[in-house]
Amino acid sequence: MLVPCDTYAQEEQKSAEVYLDEYTDEFQENFFEALKQKGIQNYDRAVDLFLKCKQLEPDNSVVDYELAKAYLLDKKYIQAQDYAIAALVSKPEDYWYLDNLLTILDKQGSPIEGIKQRIPYQNEKLRQNMAVSLFRMKKYEEASKVLGSMENSGLKTELTQKINDSLEKGSQMQEVRTVEQRNNSNDPVLQLQATMEQLISASNFKKLLSESQEALDTYPLQPYFYYAYGTALIGTGNSNKGIEVLLSGLDYLLDDNQLQNKIYKQLSAGYAKIGDTQKANEYLNKINSGL
Repeated sequence: MLVPCDTYAQEEQKSAEVYLDEYTDEFQENFFEALKQKGIQNYDRAVDLFLKCKQLEPDNSVVDYELAKAYLLDKKYIQAQDYAIAALVSKPEDYWYLDNLLTILDKQGSPIEGIKQRIPYQNEKLRQNMAVSLFRMKKYEEASKVLGSMENSGLKTELTQKINDSLEKGSQMQEVRTVEQRNNSNDPVLQLQATMEQLISASNFKKLLSESQEALDTYPLQPYFYYAYGTALIGTGNSNKGIEVLLSGLDYLLDDNQLQNKIYKQLSAGYAKIGDTQKANEYLNKINSGL
């Protein structure tokens, strides 16, 4: 297995099950309340409570780990990094401690090299976990570098193959995207569609109205332009005509479910604006049912 069997829920449970019977009631009360405050996004309060736990149990790596996570969620990356390193130094072979540290570094755009001297990097299990975590994060080049420093093993062989497969697949997809972009740049219909998508996203219906009407005059068989023109009409207050245009556009559709749903959504909006709630719901249901 390349990825630990623990799910995220198990990881959270791990913090809650830190052999609390060994700790004082005060520690337990603060710890569980801190988890609760973190869960409701009250990060400052969570940190204060975890710091109280830290005073009670200075060497508790789980508290360091939870402090790192709370600071990360609060976007206080320097503090998060320090506590994440402390947790990992205490337990170098813990996957989740390392994964949390790598996530913090990623949020800062910081390289691994910057913290190598602060962690037991020569630990083989730590490097194995690092390679797996970097692979999960799709940082294939970095994962490969870590693998290069590891002893030969079945996991190293398997992960190396998976990285190579992912890099090859990524290269192939990039080639496809390049070809598509080259083809799209020479296709005036696709260029117009891209422009209109931007206008729709910006709710610039007035400009969309003129652009889509002209496009529809030039390309009367393109269903997308019926969608754009109908959307513009509804957006500028002419819902009745917009509905008529959208319904006409459905006649030109050929197996384009995404565009069909866009038209249905606009038809629902158009009918709602003219007070026909039955028709509005009918087209919403068409989207949900896939009909």
